[in-house]
Amino acid sequence: MVIDKEIINGCIQNKRKAQSELYKACYGYVITICRRYYRNADDAESILNQSFLKVFTNIKKYKRETPFKMWLRRITVNTIIDEFRKSKIEKNAMMDPVNQESELKYQLVSLNEGDLKMDAEDILTLLDKLPDVSRKVFCLHAIDGFPHKEIAEMLNISIGTSKWHVNQARIKMIQLIKKERMELAKSY
Repeated sequence: MVIDKEIINGCIQNKRKAQSELYKACYGYVITICRRYYRNADDAESILNQSFLKVFTNIKKYKRETPFKMWLRRITVNTIIDEFRKSKIEKNAMMDPVNQESELKYQLVSLNEGDLKMDAEDILTLLDKLPDVSRKVFCLHAIDGFPHKEIAEMLNISIGTSKWHVNQARIKMIQLIKKERMELAKSY
């Protein structure tokens, strides 16, 4: 995704036409990011709009040497994280399982060739079946590439809790993939 300098300049000058063009050009990319974190399409759309509001408000701070796509992704993910922090329900749900009595045992995840052939829509459907907090931490780490330390700081959880959520999400994803494969095999 390459955004024309004139569109960015127009957005800096607060021109509606340029903002509209930028919105249309980036909509698919941003909604894909939002959709990874929110099951509900309305929630994803709301975060998308909040992200674009921040983009238009802060576009004067955009440094041209940074690829626009990276800058936009960062704003979108930060907007999502800000919403996580605001959510009292999720904050209460984010217990620290590392400090519980049982010791964590991480499992290695391996994918076979059939698993790699899943399309994006299949993966989104499976992500929707994960518990909210684990899905969000998993997306931040496994998809968006944030290290556990940064996730822990962003969400005010421990590094161990971040690792635990990613591990739980991986385990659940493997179970869901196996279940889906078995159901598919039964239909033949």
